[in-house]
Amino acid sequence: MSSPSDSQPDKPALQLARQRITPYVHQTPVLTNQSINRMAGAQLYFKCENLQKVGAFKMRGAANAVFSLEEAERQKGVATHSSGNHAQALALAARQAGIPAYIVMPQNAPKVKVAAVKEYGAEVIFCQPTLQAREDTLEAVVERTGATFIHPYNDYRVIAGQATAAMELFEQIAEPLDILITPVGGGGLLSGSALAAHYFSPGTRVIAGEPAGADDAWQSLQAGKLIPQTGPNTVADGLRTSLGEKTFALIQEHVQEIIRVSEEEIIAAMRLIWERMKVIVEPSAAVPLATVLQSKEHWKGQHIGLIFTGGNVDLEQLPF
Repeated sequence: MSSPSDSQPDKPALQLARQRITPYVHQTPVLTNQSINRMAGAQLYFKCENLQKVGAFKMRGAANAVFSLEEAERQKGVATHSSGNHAQALALAARQAGIPAYIVMPQNAPKVKVAAVKEYGAEVIFCQPTLQAREDTLEAVVERTGATFIHPYNDYRVIAGQATAAMELFEQIAEPLDILITPVGGGGLLSGSALAAHYFSPGTRVIAGEPAGADDAWQSLQAGKLIPQTGPNTVADGLRTSLGEKTFALIQEHVQEIIRVSEEEIIAAMRLIWERMKVIVEPSAAVPLATVLQSKEHWKGQHIGLIFTGGNVDLEQLPF
């Protein structure tokens, strides 16, 4: 029998995800800024997932995955490996559901993130900071506990949850969007947003911004096959992951273009958001604005939605 996690989410699956997670997530605000609009020569709408629970859009996917589990699966809990926002999101969603969560984290994960995961009641299992070690440790945890593995992005339940940010955005603004821009790392938000546009705002073109120093998605789209990330080098730490095969297939089908931006452009956009909008975003969240400012003539007079993916920035390590 195929479960919802086996097939690409359709329109009813996205609507169900939205309904399912509404009690557990914030409907985040949409901001605009006149001075940034003038600089861009376009009308920009910023969807503030930096104000989401756990400070990132990842809460949506984690909540949808957790609350779509069967009762028997729930009792054994959920597991994942993550050193970032997905770890915190899954830990919180599991706490909301009253089930155990087991999070494999590398020994060098930021202490503040480890503390947050523990605070949400999850069991943290440390491993060496390599992908192999993370996967092996996770496998042992799943074997020991029977927990369900929730991948940070290569999981249709997670993708359907991430789609809900764009679904909200389409409803929150009066006029239809010409373009929607998200960053791309593992591709969960991008593929979910592309599905949301496909079903609920078919006139909207979906574009991604990606750091030039971690451009596996751009390379994969050019080559027509998955090219894994090797040695990513970018301040946008949320975007250093490789695409998954599920996210890549959806991106190939529904995303018009991926545009690469430099480190200088990301940092300048992040600073601009802090200074002009007075909101805290992490470097990954500034990538869509960097994309717009890089080639303004491209977007003249358009209505553009941008997703601020998160606000979990290390204040000891500001890039400006």
